Amino acid sequence: MSPEQPADPGASPTPARGSRKQVLLRLDPQVYEALARWAGEELRSTNAQIEFLLRRALTEGGRLPKAVRPIPGRGRPRRDAPGGAGEGGQ
Repeated sequence: MSPEQPADPGASPTPARGSRKQVLLRLDPQVYEALARWAGEELRSTNAQIEFLLRRALTEGGRLPKAVRPIPGRGRPRRDAPGGAGEGGQ
């Protein structure tokens, strides 16, 4: 193998920070329905639920890379400073 060739011919270069990798996932329809119900109960999208479960499995197996950023929080962002709007008003 020459130095110009990647180890995996189907591998793509590392995605830029902030970008998301898209994958095709084939699931049994009943598995998908159970996953979608579970996601709905936890107020997540099915995609977010899959990522949550994969990250948990990687963490438990000691295989989650240290450079992986946490999943962003849901909902509105919190106010940074205590006493933002609402203090000092009449």
